Amino acid sequence: MTSVRFGRLLAHRRARTLPSPAAPGALVAEAVGLRIARGGRTVLDGVGIGVRAGEVLALVGPNGAGKSTLLAALAADLVPAAGEVRIGGRGAGDWSAGELALRRAVLPQAAALSFPFPVAEVVRMGRAPWAGTEREDEDEPAVAGAMDAAEVAAFAGRPFSALSGGERARVALARVLAQRTGLLLLDEPTAALDLRHQELVLRVCRERAAAGDAVVVVLHDLGLAAAHADRVAVLHDGRIAADGPPSDVLGAELLSRVYRQPVEVFPHPRTGVPLVVPERTGAAAPDRAGPVARERTEE
Repeated sequence: MTSVRFGRLLAHRRARTLPSPAAPGALVAEAVGLRIARGGRTVLDGVGIGVRAGEVLALVGPNGAGKSTLLAALAADLVPAAGEVRIGGRGAGDWSAGELALRRAVLPQAAALSFPFPVAEVVRMGRAPWAGTEREDEDEPAVAGAMDAAEVAAFAGRPFSALSGGERARVALARVLAQRTGLLLLDEPTAALDLRHQELVLRVCRERAAAGDAVVVVLHDLGLAAAHADRVAVLHDGRIAADGPPSDVLGAELLSRVYRQPVEVFPHPRTGVPLVVPERTGAAAPDRAGPVARERTEE
């Protein structure tokens, strides 16, 4: 009896509709007229946005603007009170959980595991949706490639629970990369990382987009969004205040209003990419000379 049930489970897995690669520029996911309320507060109100193959879309905005909620809705992890999310041309609710897992990979803000799994096993969990399909023979190269991309292969045998916060974040990213879906949804993937690994993560996003994936990433660092995203959507009070190329969207007037903090925007002297800095008019310049240098100057 057990073998019969196992055979039926495998047959069901093999019967799932496997995704096909999207054409460059094709709409991979779309939110239409989303309205979502949480804790009695309307978090998203009439939001519409599309995500296309081959692009990195950055969601930015102040705390509480609705960025993570929009990402969760695009992942079909939240059911809207109004509006619709479409993934792969179909309503998100029309896919089974297994079929959704073949089409989108989600990196939440925090990664937590109850058991001390080795790093390699955590990354391998990303391959679970492909078990029993014709693509499960990609498991080994997918896991190895993801670990190399996130630079976690060096501690493959260490327990996940023994890692630093930044190392855990990179392992969680590797799990998502190993899943090999055409839609990557990453919620603040750089928050726990140092300067080098922030750049690493965003370079990986660019590489996945160049390979044809659609990538949506929630970012607080506007400089990273400007440097690495093809499009930036600025959320404010549950709505999209602006959506377009970074050079068009990241303007001083809009950002100062949305963040309620005066900012200045300058083009990078070499690349022309917008640099966003808080306005600090009248602030005293720090004394960088140090006491020893001052003593020598006074002598």
